[in-house]
Amino acid sequence: MVTVYDIARQAGVSTATVSRVLHGSSLVRPETRQRVVDVIERRVPLKKAGREWTACCPFHNERTPSFYVSPAKQFFHCFGCGAHGDAAPPQRRQ
Repeated sequence: MVTVYDIARQAGVSTATVSRVLHGSSLVRPETRQRVVDVIERRVPLKKAGREWTACCPFHNERTPSFYVSPAKQFFHCFGCGAHGDAAPPQRRQ
């Protein structure tokens, strides 16, 4: 499983930035599994593109969207910087 630390290392940002983008200032409670689209859409404006959602990556500067969120697979991936993961809060990742 991919951790917040892995995402931060791949994107070249701090783990605090990754947590803030994914979970805002308060962390999502572990017992409440939420859809990855709902969690990410709190901080990043997503646009529907077929079965997936796209946006400009929050981990690096870009003009065209390379950040994809898959609700069917419950994960996100940026083809620009390589950041990827799911919506699980950091406490659930061991």
